[in-house]
Amino acid sequence: MKRETIHTDQVPGSALYSQAVKVGNTVFLSGIVGFNPLTKKVDAPTIEEQTSLAIQNCNSILQAAKASLDDVVQVTVLLKDSSHFDRMNAAYSKHFSTNPPARAVTKLGVDLPNILVSIMMTAVILDGSSEGQG
Repeated sequence: MKRETIHTDQVPGSALYSQAVKVGNTVFLSGIVGFNPLTKKVDAPTIEEQTSLAIQNCNSILQAAKASLDDVVQVTVLLKDSSHFDRMNAAYSKHFSTNPPARAVTKLGVDLPNILVSIMMTAVILDGSSEGQG
């Protein structure tokens, strides 16, 4: 199996990590934040906005890997503040309303300026499955 680094210019990257790595039909996304592609900053003030932007950014990366949110089998949500759980959940549920993936939620271990949430995903691309939610 071939290991492929996935990158899209729609989401900021770093020389220190890949946005995603695809091995066979499995795509592993790094922790992706609520970067606003219009302003090129993490400037959304609420957990709901940052959650939606992070998931949209994950979807952009998935699309670069020829996948979609329908292919996501596991999500890890890292929250800066655990009191944001219910509000994050409300925003998250809009993106995974049917057949949601397995999920874990934990506390973000580092204090990053303006970052309220970081989302990691794993997707498995099945034949013809990349045409739904994403």
